[in-house]
Amino acid sequence: MLKGYLLIGLSAAGFGFMPVFATFAYRDGLTVSTLLFLRFALAAVVFLPYAIHHARRTGLPKRADLLRLGVLGGVLYMAQSALYFSSVKHISPALAALLLYVYPALVAIVSAAVGRDRPSLAIVGSMLASFAGVALVLGRIGSDLNVVGVLQVLGAAGVYTTYIMYGDRVSGSVHPVVITAFVSAATAVSFLLYGMATGDLRFDFAFRGWLWVLGLALASTVVAILCFFLGMTLIGPTRASIGSMLEPVVSIVASAVLLSSGLTGLQLLGASLVLAGATIGVLSRRPSPTKARSAPPPRFSRDHGTAPQHPRALSEHDATPTPSVQSPPRR
Repeated sequence: MLKGYLLIGLSAAGFGFMPVFATFAYRDGLTVSTLLFLRFALAAVVFLPYAIHHARRTGLPKRADLLRLGVLGGVLYMAQSALYFSSVKHISPALAALLLYVYPALVAIVSAAVGRDRPSLAIVGSMLASFAGVALVLGRIGSDLNVVGVLQVLGAAGVYTTYIMYGDRVSGSVHPVVITAFVSAATAVSFLLYGMATGDLRFDFAFRGWLWVLGLALASTVVAILCFFLGMTLIGPTRASIGSMLEPVVSIVASAVLLSSGLTGLQLLGASLVLAGATIGVLSRRPSPTKARSAPPPRFSRDHGTAPQHPRALSEHDATPTPSVQSPPRR
C-alpha cells in the first residue's frame, strides 16, 4: 500500500508542477497554443503505440466511443487546457491550481440538477466549504488580482465539469491508456489547427523553452498519468483521489519557492477549506458495501496490466467526486 501512495504522490507532484512549467515556458517565448500542442503531441507519441497494440489484440473502440473521445479531446479538453494555461499568464500558478479545484463542487451541483445523483448532507457541506474557501482565496478582486485570469480558470473548471459529465458516457470497456492516447491526439490536432489559424503557433522561442516543454509533456503528463494508474490499482480510486489533492499543495509550494508568488495567510485558510470540501466530497461518494460486493473485479491481463472499471485518463486533476467517470487523469 505504501508503494501505491508513493506513486499517487509522484503523480500529484507531476501535475502540481504544470502551471510552474507553463510560467517558465512563457518567459522563454512559448505561446499557449505552441506549448499545449507540443505537450499533447509528445504525450500522444508515447501513448499511441500502446493504444495501437491494444487495438490489434482486442479491436478498435466502438464508433460511438471514438466520436466521444474526439469531442472530449478535440473540443472539451482543448478548451479546458487553453483556459487553464492562459490563466497563469494573469494570476499566480498557485492561485490557478487552487481555483480549478472548485470543479468537484460544480460536478456535484450538475449531477443533482440533471437528476443523476441526489446530493447528501455531506455533499452539500463539501460544496459550501469549497465555495467559502474560494471566497477567502479571492477576497476583494482589485489591482492585485487580475479578473481575466480568475474568470479564465473558473471557466476552465466549468468546462472540465462538462468534460467529466460527458466523459462518463464512454464505454467502460475502453482501456484507460487507450482513452488517454486518443484524447491526447485529438487535443494536439485541435491546438495545431487553432494555432495555425490564429498565427499563435510559433517555434521561434528560446532553446531553453524545450526544457519546460519536456517537463510538461513527460514529467507532468506521461509520468504523472502512468503513476496515477499504477497507484490507483494498488490503493483504489477513493484513496487515489484523496492522495491527488497533494497537487495544489505542490503548486502552492513550488510557486512560492521558484516564482516567489505564494498565497497570503487568509488565502491559505481558504485553500484548506477548498481541499477539505473536495476530500469530504470524495469520501461521501464511496460505494456502499452492497454495491462494492456486486461490482465486477478489475480486469487483469499479462499484456495490459490492471484496468480499473472506471479509471481516469487524462486530466489536470483527479479528485473528482463523481462515480464511474471515464475522464482522463488531470488533470
